[in-house]
Amino acid sequence: MKRVQNRRDFLKLAAVSAASGILTSGCVSSSMTDRQRKKPNIVIVFLDDSGWSDFQPFGRQKYKTPNVKRLADEGCRFDNFYVPQAICSASRAALLSGCYPGRTKVFGAHGPNGAGLNPKYKIMPEVFKSNGYKTAIFGKWHIGDRDGRRPWNRGFDESAGLLYSNDMWDQHPEDPKHWGKFPLQYFDNGKVEIPRVTKKDQATLTTRYTEKAVDFIKRNKGNPFFLYVPHSMPHVPLFVSKKFAGKSGAGLYGDVMMEIDWSVGQITKALKDSGVEKDTIVIFTSDNGPWISYGNHSGKTPFREAKGTSFDGGVRSACIIKYPDKIIAGSTSERMFCTVDLLPTLAALTATALPENTIDGRDVWKLMSGRSGAKNPHKYYPFSNGKQFQGVISGDGRWKLHIPHGYRTLVKAANDGKAGKYKQEKISLSLFDMKKDPFETTDVKDKYPDVLTRLKGYADNHKKRFYTKKKV
Repeated sequence: MKRVQNRRDFLKLAAVSAASGILTSGCVSSSMTDRQRKKPNIVIVFLDDSGWSDFQPFGRQKYKTPNVKRLADEGCRFDNFYVPQAICSASRAALLSGCYPGRTKVFGAHGPNGAGLNPKYKIMPEVFKSNGYKTAIFGKWHIGDRDGRRPWNRGFDESAGLLYSNDMWDQHPEDPKHWGKFPLQYFDNGKVEIPRVTKKDQATLTTRYTEKAVDFIKRNKGNPFFLYVPHSMPHVPLFVSKKFAGKSGAGLYGDVMMEIDWSVGQITKALKDSGVEKDTIVIFTSDNGPWISYGNHSGKTPFREAKGTSFDGGVRSACIIKYPDKIIAGSTSERMFCTVDLLPTLAALTATALPENTIDGRDVWKLMSGRSGAKNPHKYYPFSNGKQFQGVISGDGRWKLHIPHGYRTLVKAANDGKAGKYKQEKISLSLFDMKKDPFETTDVKDKYPDVLTRLKGYADNHKKRFYTKKKV
């Protein structure tokens, strides 16, 4: 696949941009057509616990994912895309608010009646709605299950799905008695459609979300829209519709991946059929890495550790972004950015005002679009796990520093929906050269003392700002 860092690709992008009426500085030409003047639609497909290697072209699996591959062929594959915390609620709050977990205090995974994200932090649907966008979420919310903090209270014109993870139910393999106190319910526009979700209902979730997304696109093709599709899968327990059961030949996980791939195909087809494909930014990624203790019910990552850690197996997610005529089709980028950057970048692309509250993300369109010589505006990105701050990575993605912390590592995976066993390990102050050692195997702090000092300074300052209690 083509790299966007070289001069030839940049000149190609500049030529395409000029032909479409967009100057390389990002200014709008007065000769733009009505289509080019239209505010672009935004579609974000956000998976749950998907591994970095689960889809083509990131990995080679026994099952096929032609629709995701086609999306990559028509857009850009980003190999260094990160989330600030590899746990459900924290990751989703960061994506939608553009804020680090340390700022919002949304850590870990919030269960039924969970506080979630404080409304003082505005999120994408509220921001884009203020600019005339129609907004919808079809899928897993998981950043607030209290009055005033559910999807229909937070800027979504339409909403349907689960308020938290699909394993938080009365058939939980480890603690069904506890979770049985909170019936897992399926909501549709603020009303309970399914009072107690069953296994049969779970098997319909991917299809439900997809059909609603397609219908929303068709009904709103004449308006700018923001569509968020946070799938419940492949978070355990895994379920798949009858049309994909056994289809992959690679077990239930492969079947689930093929149905998600089908979902991507249905959504992109709806954009094309509705005549809005060229006016739509499509982003495909995951909230964190795989939950590897579930063995054959979990995804794959080539990186160290997985979900629930600050190693790259947890915080690096596969990402594809398609924006016709603006991002080079079929390109691959090693430039780094993070979920917190999506809100300010999309706001800039749509001429939408940012919220009044402070956000941590920055506009990274120059990186995203492959601008020659573009540099990440962040000096560093922080990583945390639960309430614990654990380290930073330099803005260019070259250096990663772990401050001393404990972490879980897999002892033995289980299969067929049962959880395996972890043990606790500790990592001391460690510096990794991610360019030469993306698997975080060799500590080089003694070899690069100046880099250590710089990143340790970033880490100390971040910890002081966001993780140290202020004296009253």
